[in-house]
Amino acid sequence: MILIAGPCVMESRDNVMRIAEALKPYDEDDAIDFYFKASFDKANRTSLQSYRGPGLEEGMKLFEEVKAGFGYKTLTDVHESCQVPDVAKTVDVLQIPAFLCRQTDLLVAAAKSDCIVNIKKGQFMVPADMQYSVLKVLKTRGYGSADYETSRKAGVWLTERGSTFGYGNLVVDMRALPIMRRFAPVVFDATHSVQMPGQGGRTGGDSSFVPYLARAAAATGVDGFFFETHFDPSVALSDGPNMVRLENLAGIVEQIKKIRDIVEA
Repeated sequence: MILIAGPCVMESRDNVMRIAEALKPYDEDDAIDFYFKASFDKANRTSLQSYRGPGLEEGMKLFEEVKAGFGYKTLTDVHESCQVPDVAKTVDVLQIPAFLCRQTDLLVAAAKSDCIVNIKKGQFMVPADMQYSVLKVLKTRGYGSADYETSRKAGVWLTERGSTFGYGNLVVDMRALPIMRRFAPVVFDATHSVQMPGQGGRTGGDSSFVPYLARAAAATGVDGFFFETHFDPSVALSDGPNMVRLENLAGIVEQIKKIRDIVEA
């Protein structure tokens, strides 16, 4: 089971290391393929005044410190094709943000790296149309078709993070998971799926629904899960309302592992 976890954005060095330390049990679990996630730059914040992160140079130094100290594989998002070469030297997975999932130059630049490419489904996208984003990466890497096994071998993932439902809310259509799984391994982003955009210049959320959606995705069948987590979401500098407290993550992970065992039996 792929497990992607970490803070939404890199805050202080101490906070990054504190969260990374707390995630060690997942990396040590033989049943989990663990990736430490954090953003060095949140380029799509609602407000110009919102905290964005330490930037590329400082962010890569923090990732190097995390890798050296804990041995974790790492994941981060890139927003511009010019960022890819520098970021790809340090991290293992390049994530394409949902709002940029059709951005051809960014997808092609990521495909030219040696990294796994994780494409988040746009909130505005028909699930079946994500095959075309996958194909942009696969064809750049010399493959001709988008199917699960090809994408798995080529290192291309898709991530579900909910769909726009009117104003100020997202919903998750569980049908999207098997639809997208025809084209690539699928990760379910349980924390961004409970976001509530457009809350007066910021994005809100309701993290109480995270366990329910995670269990539903496990029962539907996915390859992995994405949880943004923090020791105190109330003071997090980004996405606090939808993040899982570190001490609550273990219970959710154990539940979805048990459900996966039943589904795969």
